[in-house]
Amino acid sequence: MTTKEDTQKRMTDPMQEQLALLMETNRKQSEVIASQAKTIEELRATIVELNATLAWLKRKVFGKMSEKCNPINNGDPMLPFDYGDLGQIEAEIEAARNHAAQIITPKPQVAGKTPRRNRIIMDDLPVVTVVIEPEDLDLDKYVKIGEEHTRTLEMKPGYLYVKDTVRPTYAIKDETEAIENGKRMVVTAPLPLMPIYKGMPGASMLAEILLQKYEYHVPFYRQVKQLEHLGVKLSRNTLDGWFKPVCELLRPLYLELKKKVLSSDYIQVDETTLPVIDHDRHKAAKEYIWIVRAAVPRLLFFHYDNGSRSQKVAVDLLKTFKGYLQCDGYSAYDAFENRKDVCLCGCLAHIRRHIESCREENREYAMQGLKLIQGLYNVEYMADERQLSYEERAVLRQRLAGPLLDAFELWLQNTYPKVLKRSLMGKAIAYAYPLIPRMRHYLYDGRIFIDNNRAENALRPMVLTRKNMLFCGNRQAAENTAVICSLLGSCKECGVNPREWLNDVISRLPYYLTPKSGKNLTELLPDRWVGCRQSHDTLPTVPGMSMDNPRTVRRQTVHAIRTFDGPISLTPSIYT
Repeated sequence: MTTKEDTQKRMTDPMQEQLALLMETNRKQSEVIASQAKTIEELRATIVELNATLAWLKRKVFGKMSEKCNPINNGDPMLPFDYGDLGQIEAEIEAARNHAAQIITPKPQVAGKTPRRNRIIMDDLPVVTVVIEPEDLDLDKYVKIGEEHTRTLEMKPGYLYVKDTVRPTYAIKDETEAIENGKRMVVTAPLPLMPIYKGMPGASMLAEILLQKYEYHVPFYRQVKQLEHLGVKLSRNTLDGWFKPVCELLRPLYLELKKKVLSSDYIQVDETTLPVIDHDRHKAAKEYIWIVRAAVPRLLFFHYDNGSRSQKVAVDLLKTFKGYLQCDGYSAYDAFENRKDVCLCGCLAHIRRHIESCREENREYAMQGLKLIQGLYNVEYMADERQLSYEERAVLRQRLAGPLLDAFELWLQNTYPKVLKRSLMGKAIAYAYPLIPRMRHYLYDGRIFIDNNRAENALRPMVLTRKNMLFCGNRQAAENTAVICSLLGSCKECGVNPREWLNDVISRLPYYLTPKSGKNLTELLPDRWVGCRQSHDTLPTVPGMSMDNPRTVRRQTVHAIRTFDGPISLTPSIYT
């Protein structure tokens, strides 16, 4: 006979089993729902990322490439937090900007004919006058009452000519005097040192080849065509054979340039791609070249280390540097965070670029960030307008830019939880926030720029050269490219005419590189160079020579007078 407890147990066990089964089913369904919710969230983030990428690609293909944005007015979204005293500071900046706008407002033009600007630029050029008289006109019956002038800008192509350096040989008349006094019986002036030993090209020819390739971005095969049109048939191999020795001639000057730049206490660093042919794989490999720019003195150099962009290259390159190092957010520069003798400075332009790319994805947050960044740049415009010294600029930055930078950091903190981590805005904030401590260094030293744009601008000639030559044939060619672009870029920074500088330096370098010359190569760097304004190898204007055909003068003699401290000075004297 069963008891009451046994009956209840028999009734309860199936119910517990059913309940356990239901709980297990509910748990599995909850896991499925959670997994589906996670998948939905990932797909949503992917859709947002793809839409942002699509908007970015559309802008790259069809939109404006400029990073400038329209002026921000009061109708734009405000920040999601209280400004505090920031509103007063922005009012001061706006008032200063309006004051500057009133100053630069153009004066009203007076009534009358205003000279065209394209005519003014011709005032300093030589003028060739061509008089055209009316046909079939008896001038004895007419009186001249005026003239009609029509000015046009004309150009003559370059000329090639041969410089024949003549060294007369003299023999002493009295041989006994030579024997008694120890004089030489036959005397000939020594041959001037040539840029290329026993080479055909002179300094001006080598300078023009380098300028055409790296300043005007004309590859060798196009230069060959130009030279053929000027009457000289050369091959690409010939130009390449001249190019390598002149690069080796300039390399010691390039090494001195590197030392001087790295000895400064404030540099800007960036890097860009440089395709180099990989002969093993028979294609162009994506390699990198670095740029290091010194703000004072205004010099720069390019550095190529087997095409690497690794952190080791940056560490080895800057191991002797001490001072401010301004760069973007590339992780390779994190190695300098722990160095006590190096202070890392951020770049606001890179931060702005990331936030500006989010305008299509999230215009509200993007405009909020851009408004704060615009305020920081307004402080710099105000300092430039007032022509403040470094000390005064630092004081202005601490008073106006400091609170704006604090507000920008707070905006980053408040906005990041509201956006998707994989969205463009999430990536932009993740990029910008760790760089805020580096950005604060520019507040306390007026020499430091707010961004790294000057180094990026110095990279543009390298980009144009890369687009025109497509790639470097080998790593040696890439190193030669770094040498020449460094010297030409430094000329641009110092406002030096690169043609005059190259003509002078290439002719003088053999004397500086002579053993025991006692000359300092730093004298030839663009920031210290004082060159002659007229090249030694310029084609002289000769009476009787037609500029349309310089070969009408068959012989041109140039008297050479040797000096003791450098190359020869040339005094032209023409004999037909």
